[in-house]
Formats: sequence, structure tokens, C-alpha cells
Amino acid sequence: MLSANACYSVFQKSIDDYHLTDNVDTPINNPYPAGSFEALLYLKNWIDTVQWHLEDIIRLPNIDPAEGILIKRRIDKSNQDRTDKVEQLDDYFLEQFKNVVPKPGTRINSETPAWLMDRMSILMLKIYHMKEQTQRKDASDDHLEKCQLKLAVLLEQREDMKFAFDELMEDIRNGERRFKVYRQMKMYNDASLNPMLYNQKK
Repeated sequence: MLSANACYSVFQKSIDDYHLTDNVDTPINNPYPAGSFEALLYLKNWIDTVQWHLEDIIRLPNIDPAEGILIKRRIDKSNQDRTDKVEQLDDYFLEQFKNVVPKPGTRINSETPAWLMDRMSILMLKIYHMKEQTQRKDASDDHLEKCQLKLAVLLEQREDMKFAFDELMEDIRNGERRFKVYRQMKMYNDASLNPMLYNQKK
């Protein structure tokens, strides 16, 4: 059964690979076999990592407005891609647990395994970039100390999420917890649901 540490390892590989170039236009070179669960995890985190840096870029005070619009459109697409990948991960879990019969009165988990993994992926990015802040040579001692404290909290959170994920996997497998997948049904990217888009066609 998939463990949190295995997920963290794939996420870290993606983050490290991205930062070899640290460029949002670097093509992905997924090292895992096509169609594998690890390949999907790697792709999910790569999307998160690129978007992390797009969010940094768009906050430049002197950014050209035209460029800013293009980046905002790219972030919108990235958000949709991120959601799509999470739902693919949930499809995997639905298949993995399809033969499990929940025990009578089993509690439902409000968060699916894949959305917990989404938080784990973002957390690994936070840890990577907060650690960078603790190593800056141009920052004040006060900044470094505050970032070190924040990093300690993030590392503690990583351990807590590890136990939460592994316990969730075990509970679902044993029929002690269940989950239901509700698709996100994002509306703003759908030309038939976003009034700003479908009203243009009238």
C-alpha cells in the first residue's frame, strides 16, 4: 500500500528536478514509467511547482500588464490542470478500494486521499522555499531566525500529514473510514457556465 513517505519522495524529486533550471518554461522530463501512479504524482507536483513560481512572477510590482494577463491565464489553466490531476488520483484510490466493504456506521472522511495528497505536495514546496529563506546571505538575522521557526512548524506539519495519510489509508482499507469523490465542477473555465463568457455569444 502506498505510503506518505513514498509520496513525499516523488514530490521532492519533482521539486529538485525543477530547480535544476528554476525556469517556468522548462519542459517536464518525467522519470517514472508512463501510466504509473508515481508518474502521475510527479506530474501533479510539477504543475504545483511551476504555478508556485508563476505566482511569484505575477506579483512583480513593475510587471508589464500584458504579460501579467498572460501569466494570469496560465495560472488559471494550471489550476484546472491541478484539479484534473487530483481527480485522476482519486480515480486511482476508488479503483484500489473498490472491493472494500465499509463496516456498519463507518465514518465518512470529508477529504479524499487525493486532496490530502494535494496538500502534501504544496507543503513540500513550502518546506523547500522556506529552507531557502533560512540560507539567504543577504537577509537579516531577524529574518533568518523567523524563517527558521516557520520551517520548524512546516517540518512538524509534514510529520503530522504523514501520519494522517497513512492512518487514512489503513482505515479505508480496513473498512473503518470511507470517502466519496465529488468532482470540483469548476465554473469559471467553462464557457457554458461562466456568464462573462456565454453572454458574449448573444
